[in-house]
Amino acid sequence: MQLPYVYRVTKYDPADRDDHGHYTGTEDTVSDHGEIEAASLQAVEAFAVEVGIDRLSVREPQVPSFGHFGVERPLEDFGIAGFFPTGLTDFHDGAVVPLEVGLELVRFMLRDSGAWCRLEAEGTFAVHVGWDQYLYIGSSRPCEEALARTRTLGLFPERLKASPYDMDISGEDVQRPGYDDFWDRLYFAVATGRAGMLEEIYIEGASRWHHLTCDTIDTVRAGLAPRARLAVWPDLSSDVEAVLGALPTEGLVEGVWQDKDGRIYSAVADEDDFPELAALISGADAAALLSVYADERVPLFTAVMPDRDGVVRARW
Repeated sequence: MQLPYVYRVTKYDPADRDDHGHYTGTEDTVSDHGEIEAASLQAVEAFAVEVGIDRLSVREPQVPSFGHFGVERPLEDFGIAGFFPTGLTDFHDGAVVPLEVGLELVRFMLRDSGAWCRLEAEGTFAVHVGWDQYLYIGSSRPCEEALARTRTLGLFPERLKASPYDMDISGEDVQRPGYDDFWDRLYFAVATGRAGMLEEIYIEGASRWHHLTCDTIDTVRAGLAPRARLAVWPDLSSDVEAVLGALPTEGLVEGVWQDKDGRIYSAVADEDDFPELAALISGADAAALLSVYADERVPLFTAVMPDRDGVVRARW
């Protein structure tokens, strides 16, 4: 639902924009981790308080999808696990968080720390962060007090028709619910040897892979994240040498491999990281390479997990 009042809130003075709306002033495009960042959070809070909400739903959560092959250790659980009672497993589409946690997520996004999401109170309030510290706030009413407060904080609220980052749900994409018929079809595919792997995309950019047998399908189903997107794939190949021989010379590829203990890993890499990816796969029991390009990445079949009432609310 498009909210009737949408504001772009920034530290960039509109007087310093050219005829095309591009900012030409001297403000930095990164967070100061200080007064301006704090002012942005206070502005979000002022809008939320004025429309009377104290809880927000996480929508379309995303994390970086590339594998990490550098010297420095990556942030554990993408650096956001501490915002949730049981860690990253609570960061999913539809998760409800107190306003205070929502503000910390906005801070995290203002710092461009990697993870991203929209935060919404359906029909009443919405906030998300764009590039270069652009903050977009939607509300069900004008919020004149919050606008005045935002200006007092030294920020510039500007009325828009819509955020350029609004979710486009007008397309023709089909979301197949993960009802019982999907699981019946999956059981048959596994029993006949057509399928052996289930990809659980629990956040955009992050997947968990499950090796399937007829005896484990129910256990896997019970442990899936709310609103996860599911893709069914053939089993991994035990001919690891042939898999490595299929590595392209350039581009992006996702490697999926199973170690000697049965654990499954995956990483998206480009040509600069192929040597490291190949080294990891070379010691695996089984592996596969998958294209990351949409027109080339074709699973056997797919589904989206519905909510407990049977309704699919995820907007993948």
